[in-house]
Amino acid sequence: MRLVIAQCTVDYVGRLTAHLPSARRLLLIKADGSVSVHADDRAYKPLNWMSPPCWLTEKTDGPLPVWVVENKAGEQLRITLEDVEHDSSHELGVDPGLVKDGVEAHLQILLAEHVELLGAGYTLVRREYMTAIGPVDLLCRDADGRSVAVEIKRRGEIDGVEQLTRYLELLNRDTLIAPVAGIFAAQQIKPQARTLALDRGIRCVTLDYDQMRGMDNDEFRLF
Repeated sequence: MRLVIAQCTVDYVGRLTAHLPSARRLLLIKADGSVSVHADDRAYKPLNWMSPPCWLTEKTDGPLPVWVVENKAGEQLRITLEDVEHDSSHELGVDPGLVKDGVEAHLQILLAEHVELLGAGYTLVRREYMTAIGPVDLLCRDADGRSVAVEIKRRGEIDGVEQLTRYLELLNRDTLIAPVAGIFAAQQIKPQARTLALDRGIRCVTLDYDQMRGMDNDEFRLF
């Protein structure tokens, strides 16, 4: 990870345009290629960002250096550096991922044992299928033999959709299993998370934990 604190302006050029005027900000460049711009508020949410796959180039032919971050769709995040106060790189290594609570772990076990509940003809390839950034809960195949990655949460929020999105981006680079579709499964899914998931082509599944424990498959609800 590269961490930069700088006085900068930020312009996003793509389907929409957005401009952040000059201010002191934190810039994060992660090993997965993502670039995000943060202020000293808004909790974890960046002011602007570019998700991988994307590529950063530094242009120095103008009066100020400019980082140009471009994705495969041609959208750009342009960061003009006016003054750099801090610039450091840190090797974080492979993160083991979030340790699930008892309910999430049990949901994963139950769904792995009864993966056909996701759809007729579904089969389990593996639980905790490892990627470079952590394990995806379930890797399955649908009735047509296509790969499907399943992320399971007790409470489905936007960060869970983002997590599955990162897994899918990596899994779809593997020619042995690509293309890989996604299913976001949780006991409760927030409307914002559902909207984001559907926008990214990820199917949402609502899990009834009590019914699953009783193995009453007729009451298992899929959305």
